[in-house]
Amino acid sequence: MKRLVVFLMAIGLLCCAVGAQANTFNFTGNINYHTDVVYFNFSLANNATNVRVWTDSFQNGANFDPIAALWTEAGNLIAENDDNDTVNPATQTPRDSGFTLPTLAAGKYRLTVVTYWNFANGFTLADGFTFDGETPIPIEQHWQMAPGYYSVGFDGVDQASPVPIPGAVWLLGSGLLAMGGLRRKFGK
Repeated sequence: MKRLVVFLMAIGLLCCAVGAQANTFNFTGNINYHTDVVYFNFSLANNATNVRVWTDSFQNGANFDPIAALWTEAGNLIAENDDNDTVNPATQTPRDSGFTLPTLAAGKYRLTVVTYWNFANGFTLADGFTFDGETPIPIEQHWQMAPGYYSVGFDGVDQASPVPIPGAVWLLGSGLLAMGGLRRKFGK
């Protein structure tokens, strides 16, 4: 059991060390339903200039049309954007979104990515999104009829990470508990 704990701690430290050294991050994944909201946290240790946050998911219509929203750590809306392909023209195509922030104060922030028309309902995360409460429709059956692949980039930030969905955290925790139980049962 000690080896397992040491191994998991080493992986955690390695992940932190890698994240702390880089200032450009890219995350990919899939949105499964039109109601899904994907969350990313990022932080700045000091006031920064020229911070960029963008999606390059649309791929000229091969994927869904994303909307990006930028929030403070407290959940207050800073900006929301649907169609800004000028943030990283090398990878973005029309209908991608994002922000170029000439100045951004040190602190923690959150980015959300949703499908088109699922705009924020208000000026706080607690206000939710347009499609909240609707029966989830698979993204391929939604009006966009496109896969839900997303790609999100961050440049000029100290750390960035996707926020795990509760189900993924539960699954990871269950797996670790099961491994610990089996190890105890078989004494290895």
